Amino acid sequence: MSNPTYSISDLARELDITTRTIRFYEEQGMLSPERRGLERIYTARDKVTLKLILRGKRIGFSLAECRDLIGLYDPLGDNQKQLTSMLTKIVERRAQLDQQLLDIQQMQLELDTAEERCKAALENTL
Repeated sequence: MSNPTYSISDLARELDITTRTIRFYEEQGMLSPERRGLERIYTARDKVTLKLILRGKRIGFSLAECRDLIGLYDPLGDNQKQLTSMLTKIVERRAQLDQQLLDIQQMQLELDTAEERCKAALENTL
């Protein structure tokens, strides 16, 4: 039984992304499909790699962080190093988001104060 392969349009359709996106990740060295003439042939591993990149991007990881995590993948091992690294990055990302949330809440309070002052000043001019 042979391993499944995919064309660039197959992967784009299946993962709901553009072929340009796939070529970008290829240019970044994150995918390396086989070539048959001008046609790119992607493997099941390429598909998994793309899914990991897309998931990482959705949760706010940089391309470099995604690359690092993918580089730690060992299909023959238990991937403990990859999983530990992923957990560390998740904790860091959550801390960043918590700080951004605090910053947003502070900015909302400042907007509320500015709005109240503007309304009060307008009332005093009437």
